[in-house]
This record gives sequence, C-alpha cells and structure tokens, in this order.
Amino acid sequence: MPVPDFQTLMLPILQLASDGQEHKLKETVARMADHFNLSEDERNELLASSRQTRLYSNVSWAITYLRAAGILVSPARGVFRITQRGREALSQNPSRIDIQYLRRYPEFVEFQMRISDKRNAQSSAQVETVESLTPNDQLENAYRALRQALAQDLLERVKNSSPRFFEELVVDLLVAMGYGGSVEDAGKALGKSGDEGIDGLIKSDVLGLDQVYIQAKRWNDVVGRPTVQAFAGSLDGVRAKRGVLITTSRFSKDAQDYVERIDKKIVLIDGERLVQLMIDYNVGVTEERRYVIKRVDNDYFEEG
Repeated sequence: MPVPDFQTLMLPILQLASDGQEHKLKETVARMADHFNLSEDERNELLASSRQTRLYSNVSWAITYLRAAGILVSPARGVFRITQRGREALSQNPSRIDIQYLRRYPEFVEFQMRISDKRNAQSSAQVETVESLTPNDQLENAYRALRQALAQDLLERVKNSSPRFFEELVVDLLVAMGYGGSVEDAGKALGKSGDEGIDGLIKSDVLGLDQVYIQAKRWNDVVGRPTVQAFAGSLDGVRAKRGVLITTSRFSKDAQDYVERIDKKIVLIDGERLVQLMIDYNVGVTEERRYVIKRVDNDYFEEG
C-alpha cells in the first residue's frame, strides 16, 4: 500500500499515545510503518525535495496538527504525549481523525486561520482546491503552513525551557535585533527576577546612549492591564523612557489598549510574536533548505 497521508496517520498516532507515556518521533515512525505493513521501499521512500522520508514527514505533520488542536502536547524536543482532550476524543471511538474533525477545537481553527489566506479563513467550509491555485500561491500557502508549524513548535519549547535558558534566549534575541551591543554586555544588563521571568536594563544602541527596560515572563495565563500598568510605573524607578514586556502567553485587550493611551513607549511582545521574531532573526532555528524562484529577464530580450 502507499505511504499513508498525514490525516490517515492521526488516529493511529493518538491511539499509540493512549498509554499516557511519552513517545519519540523516530519510534512513532517505526510503529506506524509496522501498523500499516509498509514494505522496505515504502518505508524508505524519499520526498522529491528532501532527504527526508515521506513517512517521517507525514508522521511529523500529523503530530503537528494534533498538537495544534490540543490533543497532543510536546513536553520536550522530539517527544509527545496525549492530553486530557486527547483522551476525551478517543473515548468517543472516532472512526477517523482528520482536519475536519479537528475543526471542532477553537485552537485548531485559529491555527488554520494563521496559515490560510483570507478567502479560506472566512469560511472553514470553503475549501479551495490545489488545482485552482497558481504555483506561486501554492508555494506561498506551503510556506505559511511550514512557518506556523515551526512557530508552534518553538513556543512549546520556550514554555518548557528552564528559567536560565529563557533568560539566555531573550538576551540572544535582543542582541540579534541590534540591542545591547554584544551578548556579554546584554547578559550583564539582565538578571532573573525569581518568578520564572527576567527584569533588567539593556542598551538600545551599541553606544549606550539610551536604555530600554526589559521584563520577560514565562507565563501561561493571559497578562492583564494590572501587570502592564505596574510595569509602566517601574520605568520611572529605573529612569527608563522605553520598555519591552515579553510573555510566552498573550495580552488582554485591556492591556493592549492601556499602552496605546499612556505617554511612555511600551512594546508588548506575546508568545506568538516572540517566536515569529526568533524565526526572523534566526534565534533557535536553522535553515533546512532554500528554493530560488526565477523569472524571465525581459530586459535581456529587448532588442535595440
């Protein structure tokens, strides 16, 4: 039989995770190959654009989509386990788990909206066939899907990291963005606050002519206005005119409205934006492959 697509793999993977244990990706690929009685050729079939096997890729995507729906969670790199929501899904004895099934979960709908164009996002029932898209549109949609899956993976890793690692990550990102002058200088300017967050001052330029007060919280709960208001008040205590408040969760609408109304310049960075910045500035990610799209050079064919 052909290598099963990622949607066909979702239910068997969830059933594998039903034991409540942590499972590794490599182990799961082997278990799925056995489950579907794949031949050696099918197990080793490579993607046309990669040295990765088709089965490995499909298993990875199945896990990514199940995580997006909150059915699986990854407590560490390359590891996943079932959640209570996953157990509840299995208790209903579904005959199949696929994208249509996962749309019952708001987190998954939001995940899809972030990787889909506006036409698809307006109605989950309106499915645009691949044939109706231009090759450029297909590439763009594929890129958005890959980037969003990467962002989700990064955010889980950040949330599961140690306080020390989180501190180093924030320093590395700020330096990559042009703040602090160097990792050593930035490291000296920041210190742990003792509540799984960091607080400190960092130079806004290499000469240190101005400073920015940084507060980063590795939280899961929504950050409301009181926390942001307290942060704004603390700027006076450290003689800073600008501040950056980073969280691994998200900010309430009231908190976002508050920073728009005050005189101090405060930038709010939630978990989604944090990992997008990590991707943009190559912090915690590495380039896997590169495609170059070429077009006809019309000027070359202009005859004088």
